Amino acid sequence: MDGRKFLRILGFFCLWITAQAQMKIPPETVQQWATMFSVQLRDITTKYSGSMLLQKKLKDVESIIKIVKIQGNDLVKDYSDEIERMLGSKMKSVKRLAESAEDADLYHDFNASMKFDYYNSMLINSMDEDGNYMELGGEFALEENEHFNNLPVNMQQSDIQVPTNVYNKDPNILNAIYNSEALNDVFIGNFKKDPTLTWQFFGSSTGFFRIYPGIKWTPDSNGVAAFDCRNRNWYIQAATSPKDIIIMVDISGSMKGLKMTIAKHTINTILDTLGENDFVNVIAYTDYVRYVEPCFRGTLVQADLDNREHFKLLVDELHVKGEAKIKNAMKEAFKILNEVRVNGQGSMCNQAIMLITDGAMEDFESVFEEFNWPERRVRVFTYLIGREMTFAQNTKWIACNNKGYYTHVSTLADVQENVMEYLHVLSRPMVINHDHDIIWTEAYMDTVLPSTKELFYTKAQSLLLMTSVAMPVFSKKKETLSHGILLGVVGTDIPLMEVMKLAPRYMLGAHGYAFLLTNNGYILAHPDLRPLYKDGKKLKPKPNYNSVDMSEVEWEDTDELLRTAMVKGETGSMSLSTRASVDKGKRPLYIDNDYFYTNIDETPFSFGMVLTKGHGSLMFFGNVSVEEGLHDLTSPDLSIASEWTYCETDIDPAHRKYSQLQVAIRYLLGMEPELECDELLLQQMLFDAVVTAPLEAYWNALMLNDRVEPGIETAFLGTRSGLMRIMRYAGVETRSAKKFLTAADKDNLFTIDHFPLWYRLAVENTPGSFFFFPVNDKGVKYVIATTSVTVSSGGKTAMAGAIGLQLSLDMLEKMFWTITKQPSDIDCSNVEGVCPLSCESADLNCFLVDNNGFILLSKDRNEVGRFFGEVDGSVMASLIKMGMFQKVSLFDYQAMCRNTHHHASSARPLLSPFYCIAALIKWLFSNTLMFLLDFNLCGLWHSDYFVDAHKQRKVEAQQPCDTEYPGFMYDSSIREANSLIKCGRCQKMFVVQQIPDSNLVLVVTQADCDCSRQYGAILLEPKEIKYNATVKCNRMKSQKVRRRPESCHSYHPKENAKECGGASAISLSSSLLSASALVSLVLHHWT
Repeated sequence: MDGRKFLRILGFFCLWITAQAQMKIPPETVQQWATMFSVQLRDITTKYSGSMLLQKKLKDVESIIKIVKIQGNDLVKDYSDEIERMLGSKMKSVKRLAESAEDADLYHDFNASMKFDYYNSMLINSMDEDGNYMELGGEFALEENEHFNNLPVNMQQSDIQVPTNVYNKDPNILNAIYNSEALNDVFIGNFKKDPTLTWQFFGSSTGFFRIYPGIKWTPDSNGVAAFDCRNRNWYIQAATSPKDIIIMVDISGSMKGLKMTIAKHTINTILDTLGENDFVNVIAYTDYVRYVEPCFRGTLVQADLDNREHFKLLVDELHVKGEAKIKNAMKEAFKILNEVRVNGQGSMCNQAIMLITDGAMEDFESVFEEFNWPERRVRVFTYLIGREMTFAQNTKWIACNNKGYYTHVSTLADVQENVMEYLHVLSRPMVINHDHDIIWTEAYMDTVLPSTKELFYTKAQSLLLMTSVAMPVFSKKKETLSHGILLGVVGTDIPLMEVMKLAPRYMLGAHGYAFLLTNNGYILAHPDLRPLYKDGKKLKPKPNYNSVDMSEVEWEDTDELLRTAMVKGETGSMSLSTRASVDKGKRPLYIDNDYFYTNIDETPFSFGMVLTKGHGSLMFFGNVSVEEGLHDLTSPDLSIASEWTYCETDIDPAHRKYSQLQVAIRYLLGMEPELECDELLLQQMLFDAVVTAPLEAYWNALMLNDRVEPGIETAFLGTRSGLMRIMRYAGVETRSAKKFLTAADKDNLFTIDHFPLWYRLAVENTPGSFFFFPVNDKGVKYVIATTSVTVSSGGKTAMAGAIGLQLSLDMLEKMFWTITKQPSDIDCSNVEGVCPLSCESADLNCFLVDNNGFILLSKDRNEVGRFFGEVDGSVMASLIKMGMFQKVSLFDYQAMCRNTHHHASSARPLLSPFYCIAALIKWLFSNTLMFLLDFNLCGLWHSDYFVDAHKQRKVEAQQPCDTEYPGFMYDSSIREANSLIKCGRCQKMFVVQQIPDSNLVLVVTQADCDCSRQYGAILLEPKEIKYNATVKCNRMKSQKVRRRPESCHSYHPKENAKECGGASAISLSSSLLSASALVSLVLHHWT
């Protein structure tokens, strides 16, 4: 017994001894290491970067420079005026096209037997089996053109694209194509007047699409020309005014089978004709009224992409049941439209009900008498589904007596053409009045033309989107005036990159930027707009990429004061303290921004501009002679921002072969005096070239006279004018970072939408103090050290640029492990704790961690670049608790989450697993049926690249969502920390010491105490923000502040409403109603 007691006491004693031993990392030793490492780091970085030399040269020129505060209110007005001029030029081009198209039609008499050969873009340069050119093809010269993304084009001729579902020799098509030949000369003339124009086009109401310059059209993988211009947003917006639409679909038992498939396809096609200026709801009816989305009961929602796709998902789940009772559903639809109009909601323009049924079998005349007659403010369009014509007369009567249009949809192939009829009816008042309203589309991705998607791998995502300006084309013939005949729509595309180039980066500074907003509050262009996401190895467009609200990007504008002011088209400014982030969102920054904004006249857009307070709003200007500047500008180590516009090379095709540096030099030499150049930017570029020129000699001297330590690979500098100098100390064979500062390294170069990462990090830190951060480029790891340089004058200090080094891990590790190892013969008499101490010991873990918690150095190279909290959650948790690191909550409202159940941003009702299985079987059946009936895929009939997203979403692993994720920032006022962490039977000691004159800390921990059970890893992974059904519903149906389009064309007294798809005089048949009731009873009994 005594022996057991003795053993127990001995065990406790051993544990106590162990615990005591764990507390013996001497903080003073770690402090010495940190100091020594700091000295060596500073010696290397200042020597091989040349930072002190550059700072001295800037000091020498302070007497001849001038520092000015950028006046944001003046600048935003100047830039908006430039944008107005540019967009105004595009509008003039479109007006010329519209006038030419209308004149050509006016003097043309329809020829039913016309024979006319034209260049069909699908058939040009194609041969038949005998080696002859195919009919409607022929030889069509194509040449690659840099202005058109290096696509082969014909600059002398436009050509014609005809959808597969349209007969390319139809007399209506041939007559319209013949008329539109007149546009060729106008296309060419427009391009000569404005060489910055891109694609010009005419979309005909008959279905063909004329495009200039002419191209070879590539069919899809099924050999189908799925593109139909009449389904494009620019066509629909130009052809009609804003509209409130209620889609009513009959889901009674008689609608089962193919009828229901056709009905669903009709709904989806109608939804695809709506845009963000329209409002919609969908009601399904039998003997009761059912909203397909219960959340939207009694209201209309904006027909943006998100809501349209949400409706498609729910429509796909509809099932047939019961007997059709149209009366109550029609009353509900009229009540909604009336309430919306009275309350000043919705579009406040056109209103229409779309009735989709296989027969109207009730006495519904009283409904129209109560709600719609005599004004007939609401148009009613009817779609009779199926081959039976039993109830055609009543269905026609509904449309014809409510200024609508009746169509009979007997097959899936009929849907597209029949749905388009309603657009022509809604366009009548505008056509009769000859109101040529110019419209601008939301941002969109041009995926129709080949090779466009590949550009997203090399350019700024948000700036490869485009907008279109379009205008309707009417028939001027007097004999058809009351018919309101729409001939088509003309337009041109404007790449948003070209628009945003008018707000040059150098004026906005390292963290400044410009952006564009639509009248609906959606982002048109913004550096934080991310329209693509990565699905495996492929980049794909996000389903809601062009309906990203400003509040989802500028999310610090919590009260939406900025958004409201911009949407209303106001001019003004305001300040916001923001949490920004760099380095792919993982490094948070607190930045105070000044926002300046104004409207762009004659467009629905507003322009915003951001300047960072302090260094972002101060610029310095110097002046040197052109001769002196040119001498230094031609140095081999010098380059300028290739994506910036120093001189405009797109006006004269002869200039497109030159780089920006080449063309700037030619202009300065007087070789190209007619070039349009940014004189202020050129002046600053020349000054920067002269001031930084000594660095070239300095770096070369180090290479020649001094043995450069292995691992010091690249020195570099950059200035606000986009000028860079690069010195490669190591050859490409020995450099670890072969990609660094090459054309492929977009993050570290001056681009059209951002300054280099090392520049942005440097300017937010103390000038002269180097900022270190690790880079992990697909497994290639290295370290960048960077610092800012300043210039002072008149009591102001401005950022002049940034300078730095790229270092290999090998070199830093060698230096670090040498310093953090005490020799065995060191005097340990005054040291309390382990002595000698060595980071190479198995008992210790040593880390070099940056100010955002990322590991620069570790024993395990796999940990370099990772967040320290992932590697040691216990120590990181303690440092956060001590306040040494502070957590910063960041949000991403453009995220994509893996979610196979439902759309993350929707209020879709939760479905049981059995229901999902049934829905999947039904979907497979209906789509197989469509294939067996030999109709084209749904994609044939839709307009956008994403039209089948409602089908794809069932199998896609990622969906749009909102996420929150943490970032961390080091509090530099806390220079050191040490503590014990209790972890079960052991105690873990750690010591943390700031590395002076840097953003780094040295972390030394005991390796033999595992705390992973008590402390989990701290991850930076984003977490989806889950919303309950009520919140989801409110988010989807909430209508933020928006600015309605200025024009509305919903009525004209001369409109001939008798053309309604059926006989001009249609009466309601009482006998038919009796027969209908009998058939209804039988069908109800069967179902």
